Amino acid sequence: MNEVVRRLLEPLSLAGYFALGAVALVIRYLDTAASRAMGWALLAAFGALFVLVNALPQSCPRGRLMWAASVPMPLLALALIATDPRPGVAPVLLVIWIAVAMGRWPRRALLPAALAANVGFYLILRHAGFGNPLTVVLINASFQVFAALCVHYAISASQARDTLALVNADLLATRALLADSARDAERLRVARELHDVAGHKLTAMKLNLRALAGDPVLAGRSEVRIAQQLSAELLGDIRNVVQALRDTRGLDLETALRALAAPLPRPALALDIAPEVTVSDPALAETLLRVVQEALTNTARHTEADTLHVQLRREGDALLLCIEDNGQRAIRLREGNGLAGMRERIAAAHGTLQLDHTPTGALRLTARMPA
Repeated sequence: MNEVVRRLLEPLSLAGYFALGAVALVIRYLDTAASRAMGWALLAAFGALFVLVNALPQSCPRGRLMWAASVPMPLLALALIATDPRPGVAPVLLVIWIAVAMGRWPRRALLPAALAANVGFYLILRHAGFGNPLTVVLINASFQVFAALCVHYAISASQARDTLALVNADLLATRALLADSARDAERLRVARELHDVAGHKLTAMKLNLRALAGDPVLAGRSEVRIAQQLSAELLGDIRNVVQALRDTRGLDLETALRALAAPLPRPALALDIAPEVTVSDPALAETLLRVVQEALTNTARHTEADTLHVQLRREGDALLLCIEDNGQRAIRLREGNGLAGMRERIAAAHGTLQLDHTPTGALRLTARMPA
């Protein structure tokens, strides 16, 4: 499903649409045609802004478009309440706005704005001569607090779920590297045992058979000649097996990297590891793994890119890791803790990190490390 459509069909968004529909039903019963027309216009404007804010990506919740869409919402709600200040469902628009702002606004801005909106609500009721405006405002404010808490816990649950998925992917990727490292260590141990034990004894047997073949009594016997030939072939076979065990293809980076990207709904990982790339050092593999992990996390949090391209190839005696996404950025690049952590890891591996931008404005990372 398209990302925008998915955001518009989230449960909290559907609840907002239902509340807007309830307000629309009540507008029909306003006293005059002019007030009904004004009510429809205000509700349509509020609904359009509500849909627009929900369609905006969560990766950049405090952009100019979000502010331009969400700041007028309480003003439209208060204007609709002022159109007919009698007790009704129009104040539910303030509850909807609080739910929207809770997920998008910083707390230091939301609290004063909510207080100002409720003061405005109180003044409208008082100006209209309503008997007990404070009670109505407090009742509506209690629903606003309830909506804010629902959104807060929904966001917390979503963040906890995402964090758990990332931790699980991290464990799976690390386990894959550890399993590969353990297999390499076991192959090396078996190769040493074959070379030191079986190879040594076969060499001794070959020498003894050569001595027997030099004895005039046994020199003409075919059994000695065949045994000597078989021992030489067997010694050669063991040497080939030892060499094959020592010739490792390196750690399985592809499996580990794909395990990192698996739990993320986006971006998809487009991985290109050149056939000649071999990484047998667990420390270097860990560095590559963490750099790609940080790139995946940054792309998911700060961009709307749907694909992250990761290329790993050899260039002389160095490994070249190139990472770029297919998103677009109009903001100036500012290095945070994530990029600083990348630089530190790559520097610890005696490598360098270069940052630039693609033609579309997306971030491109190029890391060069000794192979």
